[in-house]
Amino acid sequence: MLTSCEYFNVKKTSTEAILKEELQTFNWNDVDEYPSFSICDYSITKEERKVCFQHTLTTHITDFLQKEAIVVTQDINDTMMLQFQVSKLGKLVLLKSKIDSLTINEIPNIKSLLDKSLDSLPKIFPALKRGQQVTTEFNLPIIIHVD
Repeated sequence: MLTSCEYFNVKKTSTEAILKEELQTFNWNDVDEYPSFSICDYSITKEERKVCFQHTLTTHITDFLQKEAIVVTQDINDTMMLQFQVSKLGKLVLLKSKIDSLTINEIPNIKSLLDKSLDSLPKIFPALKRGQQVTTEFNLPIIIHVD
């Protein structure tokens, strides 16, 4: 019968090595759960929750803009690209907006209207990554059509 001590050798791994290996496999561009509103709790999958969040936010903004008395001299049909950030505390901020110059000329206060529409949003639950609340950014197209 032959035995070897090599079988019983244990490799020592430092915590730094474990952390380095873990960070290399970590996907920084994806979250476990997207930001959400309480009305999106019925959604089961991650993708359904994302769609519900985007739909709720889009509907809220467009409803707010429709209630405003916007007077224009020519028809507007524009898709605004809005870049948002949801902090790890659930605060939504409009970072950037890409709006056609015709829309800005016809509705000079469009950016302030967009900011104002966010004031009355329902509570937002931040995104989660490994059980921790994290800050996320996303782009959302909003179609504006004024006759």
